[in-house]
Amino acid sequence: MRKFRNGAILLLLAFVLVITGCSKDTASEKTANAAGKKTTGLSENEISNEAFKNLFPLQYNSYMKNKKMEDTKYGGSVKRSKYDPDKEPLLPILFNGYGFATEYNEDRGHVYALEDIRSVKRITDKSVGSCYTCKSTAVPQMIKEMGDSYWGANFNKDIWPKGEAMGHSPIGCSDCHDPKTMDLRVTRPSFYKALKAKGVDVSKPTKNDMRSYVCGQCHVEYYFSAKNSEVTFPWTKGFKPDEMYEYYSTIAKENGFEKDYISNISGTPILKAQHPEFETASSGTHGKANVACADCHMPYERVDGKRKISSHWWTSPLKTMQTSCGQCHGDRDLDKLKDRVIEIQDANVKALHEAQDTSTSAHYYVNKMITSGVSQAKIKEAQEHVRKGQWFWDIIAAENSAGFHNPQGSMDSLRISLDESNKAIQLATEELVKKGVNLEELNAEIEKVKTAVADEKVNEKKKDHAVNSYFPGQAPVVPTIPTTTKK
Repeated sequence: MRKFRNGAILLLLAFVLVITGCSKDTASEKTANAAGKKTTGLSENEISNEAFKNLFPLQYNSYMKNKKMEDTKYGGSVKRSKYDPDKEPLLPILFNGYGFATEYNEDRGHVYALEDIRSVKRITDKSVGSCYTCKSTAVPQMIKEMGDSYWGANFNKDIWPKGEAMGHSPIGCSDCHDPKTMDLRVTRPSFYKALKAKGVDVSKPTKNDMRSYVCGQCHVEYYFSAKNSEVTFPWTKGFKPDEMYEYYSTIAKENGFEKDYISNISGTPILKAQHPEFETASSGTHGKANVACADCHMPYERVDGKRKISSHWWTSPLKTMQTSCGQCHGDRDLDKLKDRVIEIQDANVKALHEAQDTSTSAHYYVNKMITSGVSQAKIKEAQEHVRKGQWFWDIIAAENSAGFHNPQGSMDSLRISLDESNKAIQLATEELVKKGVNLEELNAEIEKVKTAVADEKVNEKKKDHAVNSYFPGQAPVVPTIPTTTKK
């Protein structure tokens, strides 16, 4: 009996060893941590994307697909200028007086983040640390070491050399995952800070929340605090364009931030919008249905013929419709669904270009008000309409879905933009008629300058054609970069 019992114990022990494994743990299967989770064996401060390559080769290979440079109808990942004739050739006018009038390129894959921020001509010796915030994996550790002094530190002199010395990588693994546990995490403090100020409990976000939060920490509208250049989100009053504009007109202004720059055409204090994908999608049909960013932009894919992983190729769902759209809409009529998406984008982009053109004309009407000696009170009234007109256009132009994330919200914003720009033109017209200005001549000169800017082949020189003897400049050019995440 004892022999049988001992044998049974040995058999049970052998079974346990088979189940638990008795060989040495691999690098990705280290000893369980205090919470009972297995760890990768990487340092919690690991910032190199290459460090994850052997541990997660399938995900890493998927991530490297972001090197692909492909155009889509309204976006893509090819490095080309937004000033191109088929894009938005009036930008050197609308952003005249700011760095975006010198160079403004289409977004490329995340793997190019460091390369593009280093080469863009908007980065100067006056640029600050905040410009680096959503470009490098070194940022979380850098903020931990430097504290609030990080935000206003000199980009060229202090921040970039420090990042290089730390062995930084472009936007990658450690930005969204804890290197030890691979749990999803938010690494940019401005995001949770803004959600808390908005009254959102971020103490226990759900997994589905995190599948949007990791994207939303960078794909947002923001500005640099007047106090210390800290990246700050204008969310206290809400996510919609009018709510953010109200925030800028009150809370931000009370705290010292009024504008990103002064238009060199109209002398108007302008807000430069960034890329509010998180806000726009949250307010759209999919966001309201609790669809996460990852549901569409990181769909499951089969690799090696058998393994299922989340795609780390962040691209348009139109390229992966079978998995990105098909998981909810089914396999039926995906071609019709794609046609519907393009139809929505076509309508939004058409409205976008109309609003852009009218906003541009409004700037020149105000320029003529200034040079014709119209009263300061009327000029300021017109400038407020110009400011609103450009904001409600730019918050849609800077968003990367060509209106699809929130079709109705985007069209509403563009309608407001047109209305505000036309109010500026109407007000200017009334005052210019009193001054005897020839409006036919004015409109002809506006068309001439638009053509001159568009026809200039050297992108850096386009902005120079936006002003002339008929439309003299109204503000000094400010060469500093206004954003951390637009290239």
